[in-house]
Amino acid sequence: MSYEDIQHGPAFGLGVSQGSVRPTPWLRQLAAATAPFFARYGLVVAFLILWQASATFGWVNASVFPPLDEIVSALWAALSTGAIVDDVAISLQRSSIAFVAAVGLGIPLGLFMGQVRAVEQALDPLLQFFRQTSALALYPVFILLLGLGETSKVFVIFWATLFPILLSTIGGVKEVDKKLIEMARTYGAGSVQIFRRVVLPASVPAIFVGLRLSATTALLLLIAAEMIGANKGLGFQVMNAQYNFQIPLMFAAILLLALFGLAANAALVHLQRRLCRWA
Repeated sequence: MSYEDIQHGPAFGLGVSQGSVRPTPWLRQLAAATAPFFARYGLVVAFLILWQASATFGWVNASVFPPLDEIVSALWAALSTGAIVDDVAISLQRSSIAFVAAVGLGIPLGLFMGQVRAVEQALDPLLQFFRQTSALALYPVFILLLGLGETSKVFVIFWATLFPILLSTIGGVKEVDKKLIEMARTYGAGSVQIFRRVVLPASVPAIFVGLRLSATTALLLLIAAEMIGANKGLGFQVMNAQYNFQIPLMFAAILLLALFGLAANAALVHLQRRLCRWA
């Protein structure tokens, strides 16, 4: 093989010509596979790396912002030893009962108010008044009425999660295309059929927006409710760890709450896609 062959031909069988270096197929496949992930979660990964590096190299106070590996270790130790399992169970029970109750009342009432204009006009001022009143501001009232036990904690979460579901359902019903309803009537559909085949399916996307907002609200109010007069729950663990200066455990409980929120949102998004394939 001459010098010219080496310069201008394939370089030792690797398919690399002069002036160009082509990536191998597996590199292209890896880049194509990871590009969607980093396009969506790149900033999250960068934030976690920055957190770990800042705490490790002393850029921030590690006693206030511990490294992520210490937080994960504290979370694993709390779960493996069962120290936090009861708190997780009671927190999920409180938030689930309140969320299910809010769904059971909010969706039917929202569908009814959205369909019957007279009922909406009568209830809307009262609804708007209570919606603007913070659930945390009313929590002392709930404690006076219901006591400091489980009932007041569940009720304050229920109160806060009810309004996003109710308002989203009402808005979804009112935004149904009137031409679809007129077309259904033209084809001889009755009121019940119009509700089942037109109004309800068209309202589902808006209802799921309210469900996702309410799921997040339930976790937020759960923490606040468990910080007052509770001896169990993830919110109690956050406060207790902070009082005892167990900062990794405090962040571990916060991380667990965030993961529950992400899981609930992902489950609702998956359910919405299955129910709203036509959208």
